[in-house]
Amino acid sequence: MPIVERDPWRTQYFEGVACPDSVMIPTDDPEAYLLYPAHRWIYNKLKVCETQGLEHGPHGVLPSRFPVFSKPIYNMKGMGAGSKVIETSEAYEREQTPGHMWMPLIVGEHVSTDAAVVDGEPKWWRHTIGKALDDGMFDYWTVLAEPRPQIEAYCGEWMRRNLKGYSGIVNFETISGTIIECHLRMSDQWIDLYGPGWVESVVTLYANRYWDYADNARRTGYSVVLFGKHGVRYGQVDRSMVAEVLSRPEISSIQMTFHEDKLPDAHSMPPGGFRLAIVNCWDLEAGLALREWLALMFWATPK
Repeated sequence: MPIVERDPWRTQYFEGVACPDSVMIPTDDPEAYLLYPAHRWIYNKLKVCETQGLEHGPHGVLPSRFPVFSKPIYNMKGMGAGSKVIETSEAYEREQTPGHMWMPLIVGEHVSTDAAVVDGEPKWWRHTIGKALDDGMFDYWTVLAEPRPQIEAYCGEWMRRNLKGYSGIVNFETISGTIIECHLRMSDQWIDLYGPGWVESVVTLYANRYWDYADNARRTGYSVVLFGKHGVRYGQVDRSMVAEVLSRPEISSIQMTFHEDKLPDAHSMPPGGFRLAIVNCWDLEAGLALREWLALMFWATPK
């Protein structure tokens, strides 16, 4: 499949979209790492700090001040795995981990940004704000209709300096406008909220190094996440019941975000919980209500 999607719950967004067999479009980091060797350094979080002049170092190098934010230098599975705040030098001595790094603890608005890029030059932006919970989890994300000029200026200049020669989608995670992570792929969690025809324009971008999406009907959308407890073997919700709620106009899509045939600890999940489902919607209250309904369905369907 030229659009490489590893998560079966997200193939719904690409079904029926024509893509030449010679064009490979990654939606996950391991594939992007292999496809773009000249730019794969972007997954080294030490380098991302270095390109911004941020104090940083691998575990074993003592920070000049605390608290710091600690995480793996490379994390190809995402979900905030292994990340934590280290408050003091004493805690740092106890918690040093091979293959991990530290950077400043940045506070403020956490934004996920997708950008369409042609030869390092941004052509399109879309921003999403996460409402954070504890331990790496997010309650829901708001896919904004409006721009974020500060992020676009900062990340645009960063791409012109660092991503010359790259054409495709780039995802940034920023806090208070500072890049904390970067990925050579889209955020496939909520692309149905970007608007009709967006995926087709992505195919044109990768095939022809050209961006042609009009984007003249933006709407604010929401991506609502359901978490359960770690260590529980969950069964899937009745698909016929899910199909019924999908007929509601305020609901865009539902994802069941785990493999039923895998053990819970075989999934990459944030420390705080096991992600069960995602509701993408145009009305937040409707999405939150549907999340509660799904929670009851999961609790009623033990594995």
